[in-house]
Amino acid sequence: MRFLRKSRKSSFSLTRPNQRLKPGTRLERIYKGQKYSVSVTANGFEFGGEIWSSLSKIANHITGSKWNGWVFFGLK
Repeated sequence: MRFLRKSRKSSFSLTRPNQRLKPGTRLERIYKGQKYSVSVTANGFEFGGEIWSSLSKIANHITGSKWNGWVFFGLK
């Protein structure tokens, strides 16, 4: 279920009631022929044996350019 929320930049934007990911969730993305996996933890996101604070930082690391992490992993 999605809800409309008014924002300053645009008249309305779509949001989900709970955009938080639960620990244990696994996200996967194939980028340039290589598969990348991220696990959601209580402290952030595990990728490459390290804990990261955001999906955007992981997406930027993988691509070498700025990305919204939620968009990169197909969550938004």
